[in-house]
Amino acid sequence: MGRIEDLASRYQNHISAPWQRNLAGAQRMIFVVHDKTDERKLRAKLELFEVATRQAGHVWKLFDFTSVFAKWLTSMDYRDRYYAKPERLSLKLERDFVAFAASSLRDALAAADVDENTVVAVYGVASLFGFTKVSLVLKETEHDIRGRLVLFFPGEFDNNNYRLLDARDGWNYLAVPITLYSGANVQ
Repeated sequence: MGRIEDLASRYQNHISAPWQRNLAGAQRMIFVVHDKTDERKLRAKLELFEVATRQAGHVWKLFDFTSVFAKWLTSMDYRDRYYAKPERLSLKLERDFVAFAASSLRDALAAADVDENTVVAVYGVASLFGFTKVSLVLKETEHDIRGRLVLFFPGEFDNNNYRLLDARDGWNYLAVPITLYSGANVQ
């Protein structure tokens, strides 16, 4: 069995267990932590996670962060000036891009077809790297999670610390980690 299949199996074990309903938003998150080199393999095999979710009796909805930065940048009136001098974007990235990315995810979490039995599966978070921190976006949206948010996380989880693409300083989070290493896989 390959690494993605093994993660899908571990995910299936977790998602099949009865859900606690009285959890805070941050506790309704599940991070499927995978090696950054497996991102393309994971994307090609997302259906393994979807099947596991549906077999457990839950609804599956996908959200992709991959194009969020491009959508944000092209929506700006002065984008041509930013193309010419990208260093001017730094202040807007800190404020406006976090809000835009959070709003995009919030739209998926608050959609009419999402309820307390829905898994909103989020991938493409590596595309946020260098523009904002995933933790900032999640903090803005955690109160909008009705069912579960599954975040496919290309990076590392060690000692309750998540590091995106193994590069940034990590952050502590209340999410349930699903990893290839049984010691870190808290269920």
